[in-house]
Amino acid sequence: MSLERPTDDGDELLARLGSLTAQARELAELQRSRVELAVALQRGMLPRDLPTAPGLHLAVRYAPAFHGLNVGGDWYDAFTMPDGRIGLSIGDVQGHNIEAAAFMGQVRVGLRALAAVTGDPGELLSRTNDLLLSLGTDLFATCTFMRLDPSTGVLESARAGHIPHIWATADGQSGIAEDEGGPPLGIEEGVQYPVSRYRLTTGGVFVLLTDGVVEGPSLHVDEGLEQVVRLAGIAAVAGMEADALAAGVMKVAERVGHEDDAAVLVVGHDGPDRRP
Repeated sequence: MSLERPTDDGDELLARLGSLTAQARELAELQRSRVELAVALQRGMLPRDLPTAPGLHLAVRYAPAFHGLNVGGDWYDAFTMPDGRIGLSIGDVQGHNIEAAAFMGQVRVGLRALAAVTGDPGELLSRTNDLLLSLGTDLFATCTFMRLDPSTGVLESARAGHIPHIWATADGQSGIAEDEGGPPLGIEEGVQYPVSRYRLTTGGVFVLLTDGVVEGPSLHVDEGLEQVVRLAGIAAVAGMEADALAAGVMKVAERVGHEDDAAVLVVGHDGPDRRP
């Protein structure tokens, strides 16, 4: 008696495995394309040039989340306002997908456009909040907006659900801003955002960042902020360039233990009597 091994079931199983493998490959390629598009959107919407003024130093660092197929909507921006002062913003859109990246562009463009109507940071955030609500999206964004007068060092700031900025002076003082903020943009109607005023003294620095720099599984946000406070304090006393400080702050982001966008904006000021 002879036994023959049935091949129909084996061939069918191999065919199914091949089909599933092809489908998985197509899905992976589609997701990779979406991530590449989101990253391109992010980079295309960030400013190519930063404004200049006597005594003013601006430096930025930005690292999108390439790994894990997660791309968020962090941004930074700096531009000259109609009255000659400098507008500075940094923020983070809820979510990690191409929609978040696109929404980031809407928020950034909205802030720039409305800055031509009002320069007051609190009113600017209020109007941007109303604008985003009118779009009918489910997304929201945290944001800090500052208006800096380079000739005097006076800096006005308003915050919408964003983590606080960090400051340091050349005489060795440093800390985390304790200004009062409001809710994120795009959640609640009719919000009024309080404005805090500071003075950027000669040799001093302000560090604006997103939570991807200082918060993650391996680093609690309080610990991360304190690390940046220490770094900013050392940089101000040592007269470190703004670009070097921004690079140092981004090193903190490498220790947070997760894959998220990270953005840093450093503002330094030498005073009107000195040049960069």
